[in-house]
Amino acid sequence: MVKRQAYQPILITDASRSQGDQLTSRQRRYVLMMGIRVACIIVGAILVGANAPLLWLWLPLCALGMVLIPWLAVLLANDRPPKEEHRLANRFHRRHTDDTPPMSLTAEERPHKVIDAEP
Repeated sequence: MVKRQAYQPILITDASRSQGDQLTSRQRRYVLMMGIRVACIIVGAILVGANAPLLWLWLPLCALGMVLIPWLAVLLANDRPPKEEHRLANRFHRRHTDDTPPMSLTAEERPHKVIDAEP
């Protein structure tokens, strides 16, 4: 008698996010970062117009935000998330994975559909 392996279902929680979901999250992050850039421009203009104290400190910070944020936004918008085997969190928490492919169920093991008979 051949000993069969137990049936192991494939978990969809282990699947990677769809490309559409990844694109949507990258677009949202880009719009958020560009919104922060617009806020830096507005705050810088208000500070100059109001002749705020410590203008020598605030103005370079706003300018740095206006220059660096668009660069980072474009880099992050064009980058995909890392594959699971390259993520830093997975290097510390290794999951035990079984490399054997899941076996199909025999006819006796398959769940049976109950079909209601019409009277």
